[in-house]
Amino acid sequence: MQHPPRLESSRLAAIDGIRHGFFTRQGGVSEGIYASLNGGVGSNDAADKVAENRARMASALDVAPARFLTAYQIHSPDVLVVDTPWAPEARPRADAIVTATPGLAIGVSTADCGPLLFADKEKRVIGAAHAGWRGAFTGVIEATIAAMEKLGAARERLTVALGPMIRQPSYEVGPEFVARFVAADPEYARFFKHAGADGHAMFDLAGFIAYRLQHAGVGEIDDLGLDTFADPERFYSYRRTTKRAEPDYGRHINAIAIAR
Repeated sequence: MQHPPRLESSRLAAIDGIRHGFFTRQGGVSEGIYASLNGGVGSNDAADKVAENRARMASALDVAPARFLTAYQIHSPDVLVVDTPWAPEARPRADAIVTATPGLAIGVSTADCGPLLFADKEKRVIGAAHAGWRGAFTGVIEATIAAMEKLGAARERLTVALGPMIRQPSYEVGPEFVARFVAADPEYARFFKHAGADGHAMFDLAGFIAYRLQHAGVGEIDDLGLDTFADPERFYSYRRTTKRAEPDYGRHINAIAIAR
């Protein structure tokens, strides 16, 4: 089977027995606004095309399509601990998945939000988290780490890779958004750059995620530094789709697996 291109973290790639990939929009069979590697089962793309795209990604990580798992994401801090696959029609609701089971690929879908892939260097425990602003703000990062620790991981041993997401030059927010963050912690003001007299600002989602990871005590952070909004050739973007008034958008899959 043809394997689509994927981006990798050099630090995750250096860990024996771990496979991972931040898949782009390239290398699939979808057409039109979904071209071409749309992995979003929640999109309005043709189901058979999404299935083929996901099968290609599963093959790239050397797992069967039925063992290539993503949840029904709800912008929450909720985490699943898994050791067996679920049926596609029975996807549980959560925004992070962790496992210590070889031969399962766990992933998250994104189209501007932050994809995080976690691995413990010694205990072969992995995690994947969907960290949009709401999930990062409400604790999905910390909840993922805690769930991994219950499987034997140690936060100081974790390598966490931050994949393609919307970056500060592309992420304008209103004054009420800024106020919510600063009310929670005045330190969060550092993640906003003034953008006009109307109180709008540019939000550094990746910087905020890295800050939360650092405060959680993870051992190593690797940020790929790529902006989904600014690179339409490689990435889907919910915000770009909204600005273009398009009816829907594709989703990337970002996944990690323990080799058998």
